[in-house]
This record gives sequence, structure tokens and C-alpha cells, in this order.
Amino acid sequence: MRGTFAPAADLLDGASMEKFRRHAARREITGEGLYRLSAVRVERGRIVRRGSPFHSRTSALCESWEWRGWSGYLAASSYSLVPEMEYYAIRHSAGMLDVSPLYKYLIKGKDALPLINKVVTRDARKLSKGQVYYTPWCDEHGKTVDDGTLWNFGDGSFRMTSAEPNLKWLQDAGMGLDVQVVDVSEDIGALALQGPSSRAILMEGADGAVQRLKYFRFVNTKFAGIPVQISRTGYTGDLGYEIWVERARAEALWDALMQHGMGHDITPAGMLALDVARIEAGLILAEVEYTPARKAVIDAQRYSPFELSLDWAVALEKGPFIGRKALLDERRRGPSRRTVGLEIDWRTVERFYWEMGLSPQPPSEPWRSKVPLHSGYRQIGWATSGCWSPLLKKYIAIATVAAPYSQVGTRMEIEVAVEWERHRAPATVVERPFFEPERKKA
Repeated sequence: MRGTFAPAADLLDGASMEKFRRHAARREITGEGLYRLSAVRVERGRIVRRGSPFHSRTSALCESWEWRGWSGYLAASSYSLVPEMEYYAIRHSAGMLDVSPLYKYLIKGKDALPLINKVVTRDARKLSKGQVYYTPWCDEHGKTVDDGTLWNFGDGSFRMTSAEPNLKWLQDAGMGLDVQVVDVSEDIGALALQGPSSRAILMEGADGAVQRLKYFRFVNTKFAGIPVQISRTGYTGDLGYEIWVERARAEALWDALMQHGMGHDITPAGMLALDVARIEAGLILAEVEYTPARKAVIDAQRYSPFELSLDWAVALEKGPFIGRKALLDERRRGPSRRTVGLEIDWRTVERFYWEMGLSPQPPSEPWRSKVPLHSGYRQIGWATSGCWSPLLKKYIAIATVAAPYSQVGTRMEIEVAVEWERHRAPATVVERPFFEPERKKA
């Protein structure tokens, strides 16, 4: 039987539907988030996640058949049986990633700018036409609701992208304003083309505007005759671009990029490769480095932008915005904790393996878990994600630590498990990003 899309209410019996609704309520999933969960697909009596606008291409190439869920969509963990090659494509040629599951909102109307400046922590009045901001946004307590990008189309309209559903949040903030917030997530496909060959590939199929495109800027152009928006953005910390296209032209865009990239070793890349690149770039991830404020159960899960070390992305001087008063108070007293980069002493970890008669084994995949950090007998924080960097040949992590331990050069210990034995290995606070090539912004 061919797969069809239908609301969950049409597919589940009464008991299953009630379980589905309880799950949604527990996760505080409403509006478009509930739609993404409910518009599932049925194949041979089984409920499965949906595919993105590029799913016909990604599914055909996914030899590993390793998938994970991302905002209700299927996303390839890796395409090949050797995911390391996808990482090396990002760092040495060009990796292409499907990032369509991002939520995307069009904000337009006379009060579009006032709404945006009310919500985000950056000063949107300084955002030029054709420019993109990275920005967090907060609740009234100054805790991070989400983080994403903000685009200025130059005609009074803007686009916001996010990892979490934010339609109701934006609509509630816009009450009484002359503004429209439209969820265009389903209408737009997006591909991230990342790596040192990404510019050369785009220049083969697009016009000269790509060559002139500056970091965190975008341009409306065509690639192989297909209307697209190309932004010089990404989540890998490398030279890279993201290509945005109407859903109906998504498959044609994938095919054109693969064709033009053949001579540049273009490689489809999955979430495992992206996560290693993200950690090397020192970039935070919602649900990993912090819990979005609306989902947090306890206060310790809620992070302010200052606790995430995003001080540079908070414009307290711009005037009123949601969370400003709390952030002013926090800046005066100083944040109690910070997000930092750690370099873990691999030689010590190696010794733990040798002492058990085992060959040392760096983590084969990036990890996302809370690993305790200690100074003497005191726990001072926890690592949130980490990996063995194939390029740097170092064991690195992103962590939350008490503010007095956040200075570069501060030494501490991290818990390490080898088989059934737990140990502590030295770790040192280092600058983020761990990896930042000149080509990233050149």
C-alpha cells in the first residue's frame, strides 16, 4: 500500500489517540508543533514520520538506513556505512545537508520590525537589507525560549528560523500590532552546502552574486535556472552556504547541486557529521546545551543568554524587549554559570584503557549527555556534548560550569567511563570555537 498523509485522528483508535494527546500535552506541543506530530504517514498499517521536500533523494541515497526524528521529519543520521567520510567532506570538500525541518516564519506588516525588536535580544533596527542575524529570544524571566536566525528582506518583511515551534509565541507577542506572522515551514526546502568547495559549486550554477556574498548575508538569485535564496550561513563553522527553495522545485535543486558538485567531491552528509562539525565550531544546540524555557521542568534547565555565553547577542541598550529587566538584573550581579569549551586530556584517558588491557578507543560518534565536572571534591558543572575531533586530533566538549571556573586555562576533571569503571580525567577550559578556518568569513 502506498504511503499517504493524514491527521493522527483519522489513523489512531480512541485509546491510541488519547495517548498521543497526552504525549503532546506533556511536551507542551501545540499549534504547528502538534500539526507536525499529527500529520504522520501510514505504510502497511505502521505510523512513520514524514519526509522533507528532499526525501525522495535522501532516502534513495541513505545506504545505512540510519534515521532520526527532527521536528516530526525523518533526517538521515548518516548516508554511508562510514559516516566519518561525510564529516571529511564538510572539512575538505563539500557536504550537503537537508535542513528543511527548521521552522520558518514570515513576519510582515507595518509593525513587523517593532514585533521583532520586542521579541529578540539583538537590535533588529541595525539589521540591514540582505543581512542575517543569529539571535536568541527570551521569556519574561530572561531565560532562553529558543535561538535561530533573523532575515531582513528589505521590503518591511522578515524571516525567522528556529528549532522549536514559535508561531503562537510570536502571535501572542504581536497582539495589538499591525503585523502578520505566517508559518511557511512547509513551503520552503533548505539545503546546507558546507565546506571549502561550496563556493566553487555554487559559482558553477549561480551568478557572480555568490562570489561577492559576505558572511551572514543572503541574495535572491537562480541556480541552474531555479529561483533560490542563497545565504552565507551554516552550522559547521566552515565556509558554507544555505540554499532556500520553494517546495515544488526542491528535487530539481538537489539534482542540480549534485550534478554541479560532482567535480568537487560533493557528498550528502547526515546529522552525525553535522554534530561533530557543530561541536568543533563551539555552537550550542537546543535540547542539548540548554532546555528551551517553555519545556523546562526545573529552574536549572533554564538558561539565560548570559549563561549560554551569548553576551554579544544581547542589546540591552536598544530599549524594551521581553526579558530585558531580568537580563539587566543578571548583568549587574553577573551570571552564576557560563557555557565554555573544554579540551580533555586524551593521554590520561588512554592510560585508563591500557590499565584494563584494552586498546584506547576515542568516541566513535559525538555524544549528547550530561557528564559531571569536578574541582576537587566539588561538582562545578557538567559537559553537555563532546566528540573526538578527527581534524584537531583532540577530545573536546561543550560544558556548563560555575562562573568562577569559566576563565580560559581553568583546570578541572571530567568523569570518564571505561567499560564498567568510572574515572576522572583532567580537562581545561579553552576558547571557542575550537576550529575556525580563515575561509569561513573570507
